[in-house]
Amino acid sequence: METAKVRMEEKVLQDKIENLIAICAATAANCIPCFEHLYEKAINSGITIAEIKRASDIAGQVKKGAHIALTNSINELVGIDETHDLPCSPTSNKSCCG
Repeated sequence: METAKVRMEEKVLQDKIENLIAICAATAANCIPCFEHLYEKAINSGITIAEIKRASDIAGQVKKGAHIALTNSINELVGIDETHDLPCSPTSNKSCCG
């Protein structure tokens, strides 16, 4: 039988994960008002500044990879023979997440 404490601990973990995902989404979307709102929510849910910073750094790195891919596609479309290496790709041993 589950205790109320166990259910509460699971809910807190879920809230923290949801808040970190939202922080990442706000970062990737360049939405400063969202980030500011979510920052307060994250701090109030017990997420540390280091966790928030790491989550936003990861989102920024993934966004950077997406931007490189978009730039490569645009270059190809307009006939520019210039591509940039993607940080994440099947042929790369690197990760977008650092």
